[in-house]
Amino acid sequence: MHTLIDKIKDIHSVDLALKALEKEIEITDPIKRAIDFATKAHEGQFRKSGEAYIVHPLLVATITAWISNNEEMVIAALLHDVVEDTSYTLDDMADNFGNDVALLVDGLTKFDEIREDELVPSNSNEKLIKSALTFRKMLLVSIKDLRVLVIKLCDRLHNMLTLDALPADKKQRISEETLIVYAPIAHRLGISRIKNYLEDLSFKYIYPDEYKFIDEYIQSHTQDINLRLNHFITQTKELLNNNGFHRNDVEIYGRVKHYYSIYLKMQRKGINIEEVLDLLAIRIILKEPELCYKALGVLHLNYSPIVARFKDYIALPKDNGYQTLHSTLFFDDDIVEVQIRTEHMHKIAEFGVAAHWKYKEGASNINLDWISNLPYQSENPEDFYESAKADLFSEDIVVFSPKGDYYTLPKGAVVLDYAYAVHSDVGNLATSALVNKEKTSLLKILKNGDVVEIIKQDTPRLHCSWIDAVRTSKAKETIRAVCKQRLKEINEKIGCKIIATIFRTSCFETKTFLNKLDSNNIVKIPYNLDSLKEKIKKFAKLKNIDDGNFLSLLKHRFKKPILKEVGFFKFFTNKHISRVDFDYCCHPKLGDEIVAFYNKGEVVIHHKLCSKAQELIDSQKNILYVEWNSKQSAKYRLIIALQNKKGALLELLKEFDKLNLNLIAIELGINNPQQAEYCKIEVETTQDNQNKIKDIISSKFRLIDFVSLKDAYKS
Repeated sequence: MHTLIDKIKDIHSVDLALKALEKEIEITDPIKRAIDFATKAHEGQFRKSGEAYIVHPLLVATITAWISNNEEMVIAALLHDVVEDTSYTLDDMADNFGNDVALLVDGLTKFDEIREDELVPSNSNEKLIKSALTFRKMLLVSIKDLRVLVIKLCDRLHNMLTLDALPADKKQRISEETLIVYAPIAHRLGISRIKNYLEDLSFKYIYPDEYKFIDEYIQSHTQDINLRLNHFITQTKELLNNNGFHRNDVEIYGRVKHYYSIYLKMQRKGINIEEVLDLLAIRIILKEPELCYKALGVLHLNYSPIVARFKDYIALPKDNGYQTLHSTLFFDDDIVEVQIRTEHMHKIAEFGVAAHWKYKEGASNINLDWISNLPYQSENPEDFYESAKADLFSEDIVVFSPKGDYYTLPKGAVVLDYAYAVHSDVGNLATSALVNKEKTSLLKILKNGDVVEIIKQDTPRLHCSWIDAVRTSKAKETIRAVCKQRLKEINEKIGCKIIATIFRTSCFETKTFLNKLDSNNIVKIPYNLDSLKEKIKKFAKLKNIDDGNFLSLLKHRFKKPILKEVGFFKFFTNKHISRVDFDYCCHPKLGDEIVAFYNKGEVVIHHKLCSKAQELIDSQKNILYVEWNSKQSAKYRLIIALQNKKGALLELLKEFDKLNLNLIAIELGINNPQQAEYCKIEVETTQDNQNKIKDIISSKFRLIDFVSLKDAYKS
């Protein structure tokens, strides 16, 4: 693919674009008609670079042809912008090229891609929402026909190859979306060729200095790297030949890891490029799976393997169909990663789901259940994106049931993730577990190869705080749905009690009046002040009511409530507040769902889902309207391992600025004053974004510790 991409980068004319397409696929009559149709439709249109617009669909079709060799996909690639950018309709597509092509074009059009001039600023809170919406649209469309997704990835790849024509800020924003939306989807579909290009091209624009540093290192060491690789390849070939492998049955390729994977390894481990152990890699292609294991045995008997880094993805394939033996070996003064696979496995590893069309054979072992299992009905696109993120971005581990069934989970998954992966009922009824025959909690982080047995009980046992501990979208969404329903029931009780406390009535009397007013929806009252005020007005202005005695009592007891700010909280009440305290049983954090119990001037705050709070809600306790005081800021202490290089701290501070974090204090070189290896920082924010801060910082820097300094209990 390198040759194709290098050629495409330099093509700016229609003639050269046509020649490139002709080399990748036979120009049949339908394809010729599609070329003519697209050329006519885009006549007079030009890209930002000034080249004729038709060059873009021609080159997208070229990449699509190389990836899939599928005529209908190539035609759809040629026409992918026609409906969106010209006066032609989907009916025109169907009339000229058939319903199948029209459906593909329709799917591509429905992506409604975020246009360059509509992209929001990188440091805006809207960025995640935009990316999440794009992400959800892509996957929704792909359920009907995965070919749409493959074409879209080819389209984005060509857009990234031609990004230089755009201003710097647009390059940055398009690259960010590519890295967080498109590259992970390419990975999940097993199309490593496209995934690697999308990552490296995005990396180049998002972190130009880091990209340049790695590029200069690789280029300046090219001769040395090639010599070392060739030496190892020659030695390995001789070794395999001497152990019964025929020369014609073995192919060995050498490679250097792609730039973004090198960068991630440096960031995760806090090391420089010289310390990246497996910078060099070779790939051994054989005829049969049995030969892969034989070759592995030969290598392990002659080179020292790093046992902890051995992975058998042939016996336990990844969900995206990837099958390869991985081993890391000591060779002279080098450490080399070795991948061993068959020709068929190689096709699947390179082309993923697209191998089905390119080779008219197998991607049958690719698990696409993750697409249909994602929470598409989530009202909040950010929730959808956050839930799906772990399924897309994380490295995988494999864990086993006691019977030997295996389950692929994201790295960092806990026992409860495994329980929900087995079945929703198993997750709901789980109470503890045996991991490698040792009893443990449901929140224990699993390791690769763990054997897990779930211990269940007869009734569901679910804590809503577990949603922050689990990693898979299935676990998160199941817990979220159960807790949402539970909160709805709790809010209905709390809403009734808030009004009853204001008017000094019983909850039964309050409900009676609400029913007579045909306004019994009180679920919003505990978290929506306008809704509470509306109910209070209706109560206070009642005129025609059957129970005159109750109305008289109501007016006699009623005193207009006001908004009162007390420390971390705001109360809307007509009661005197002398003290606000906690009961220490549930420890609510800033932004949590809370309920305020009132007794003779004293207020006690609980988490709404606290078991003790449930008892108090069902008792005769008075309840006040309460919300967190947004004027109160949250403070966090972070310890981060920074590379001791120029600009490292500046990059971190830029990230803080994007997250709207106010820097309070900074201490460099905690362990060694001569080096800024560990950096302790205190920041402040008025936003409830603790998880977002942790996720973003830890994805780009080595986050050692993250502690909240503004716990409400400390007041």
